[in-house]
Amino acid sequence: MVIGQGYVGLPLAVRAAEAGHHAIGYDVDADRTRTLAAGTSPVEDVDSIRLAGLTAAGLYRASDRPGDLAGFDVAVIAVPTPLAADRTPDLTFIEAAARTLGEHLRPGVLVVLESTTYPGTTRQIARILQEVSGLNAGGDFHLAYSPERIDPGNRVWTLQTTPKLVAGIDAASRDAAIAFYQGLVDQVVPVADLETAELAKLLENTTRAVNIALVNELAPFCRDLGVSVWEVVAAAGTKPYGHLAHRPGPGVGGHCLPVDSLYLSWAAGQVSGRRLALVDLACQVNESMPAYVVARLEQALAGRGTKLAGATVLLLGLAYKADTGDVRESPAAAVAGLLAEKGARVWGADPHVDVHLRTAPGFAGHMPVEADPATLAAADAVVVLADHAAFDYDLVTHHASYVLDCRGRLPLSETVEAL
Repeated sequence: MVIGQGYVGLPLAVRAAEAGHHAIGYDVDADRTRTLAAGTSPVEDVDSIRLAGLTAAGLYRASDRPGDLAGFDVAVIAVPTPLAADRTPDLTFIEAAARTLGEHLRPGVLVVLESTTYPGTTRQIARILQEVSGLNAGGDFHLAYSPERIDPGNRVWTLQTTPKLVAGIDAASRDAAIAFYQGLVDQVVPVADLETAELAKLLENTTRAVNIALVNELAPFCRDLGVSVWEVVAAAGTKPYGHLAHRPGPGVGGHCLPVDSLYLSWAAGQVSGRRLALVDLACQVNESMPAYVVARLEQALAGRGTKLAGATVLLLGLAYKADTGDVRESPAAAVAGLLAEKGARVWGADPHVDVHLRTAPGFAGHMPVEADPATLAAADAVVVLADHAAFDYDLVTHHASYVLDCRGRLPLSETVEAL
């Protein structure tokens, strides 16, 4: 059983079903479970035909009924871990899942937490499970932590091919989790303890966030210097050791980079009394990029005799990364909001994002359009935010009067500028 049927939980439940388990995908969102039960996948990494086949074979079943959790042998918690309004960790979804699960615990079962979180969370979950069930973690039931490593849209490093970290509250729990995941993935990597596994996941994501912040901060300097940040990144990337190339952009999105870094710094503050200054600064740099994009756009339009207020701006790509429909923490939402505040009319084109998502918080009120010749020509400016392969970039350069390319996808010209 997998609690949470999003970008992490659904691929895991489907993989478990394919491995021969009878998988229940539990989610509190009734609309989502109805969609899944009909054989339609809202996640790109799970093909609807694949899902429908497993559903028809009785190997996968979506449910929003807590009673269906009864009788499980293995339960995996894969629910969101967002930030609260004060930008501190919000474990509401994990805690709710643990309380629901605790009502159905029985001796000998395995519970695994996969949600990304700060060190010590799994032990907090143990206390909730014990309180609700009256059973002891490590004594009566197994408890483990195995951080998700899902990269939406990645066709090389998938759930199955990416090494899986596993730690347990005791040796027996670790071994039980290892045995479970060995049937699902190519490589399982045992870790010394729960806190090590929890912290390792935060380090993975924070390393990327910090390095992306470095090139994001470098981008304005390169522009002032009169050189291309993309060429600088490419040149540095030829070094075969000691350097890992990262690319700038309009900000960072998804759950991993903008959220997990703050989880890590918050945890450091709680344990040591000192937040991680470098991590906090990197977050500030990445969060500043949407405003920089809008400032650049306003400056460019002014140079062409057009005010941003009243101008029509077409955003190409609303997802946070190329070739996915994942809009979690997407910088496109921040760019759209800032443009609207300045009086611009905002259009959004994204072949991977459903129309109803384009009217979700952050995108509400912005007209969904297609990136066709007429639309490109009608816009006062086009901003490339997610460089989906589905876009016809020759069409963009031919019909758009001005393009701000935030992904380094287009050749520079009189009408195309790069970040």
